[in-house]
Amino acid sequence: MHLAGINVHPVKSTAIRPVEAAYVGRTGIVGDREWMVVDGRDKLVTARELRSLFEIVAETPATGGPTGVDLTLSGPGADPLEVTAPDEDAPTVGVRFFRKQLTARAVGETADSWLRKVLGRDDLRLMWCAEPTRRAMNPDKFRPGEHAAFHDSSPVSLISDASVGQVDAWADDDVPAGRFRANLLVEGVPEPFAEDGWQEVAIGGARFRVAERIDRCVMTTIDAETLESGKDPLRTLARHRRWDGKVWAAVHLAVVHPGEIAVGDEVIAS
Repeated sequence: MHLAGINVHPVKSTAIRPVEAAYVGRTGIVGDREWMVVDGRDKLVTARELRSLFEIVAETPATGGPTGVDLTLSGPGADPLEVTAPDEDAPTVGVRFFRKQLTARAVGETADSWLRKVLGRDDLRLMWCAEPTRRAMNPDKFRPGEHAAFHDSSPVSLISDASVGQVDAWADDDVPAGRFRANLLVEGVPEPFAEDGWQEVAIGGARFRVAERIDRCVMTTIDAETLESGKDPLRTLARHRRWDGKVWAAVHLAVVHPGEIAVGDEVIAS
């Protein structure tokens, strides 16, 4: 088995940025989901309710953006914007992240105005995850010292090409790997959904623990190019991968040992 793809999403719910190599830290892949958009109530906004987020391309030095620029935003109808992360003196903001309350730092009016213009909403703000180690993870699945930035439930997610291929074969509509927005895509897995049974994964210089399977949401049904919604893969997963009232594909990983990873690295699972 080998690593076929590494995907980073600098601002949560924006366009996928494939990279050839990355560093995995304790809180996930450097540059992944370290920023997010909130509404006027400081509540997380994702492509579930604002699918035009998929049209924004966010780059950091880790994804090939300009060196020395913390974040570069590009989107339809606006010039690219260079964004600087707030410094330590910037006030923190309590943000609503699904059912949790997290701490973030507001980026500032320039970035907020850019988002409002591109996304067509006048209540949006850009937030930066200044202290991911302060986030409390689900104690039923994660251990002390395991943290994440603005990821849904874990710092890293993984899916195999065999699993994607099986869902696509079952489905009436095309289901590309990007629908699952996993950080890591593994090739050469002997059978679909084999990752469900893994406990540990070694890739390059990094080591991971499989924390849990991932239950899938409506975001997987949105075509990132057309922004149109369909019924797959949720319809297909409901036929073949439904239990506990949810549908399942891919796994959440916790970082056991940080390190460098690269496309082509051998993947060792046990």
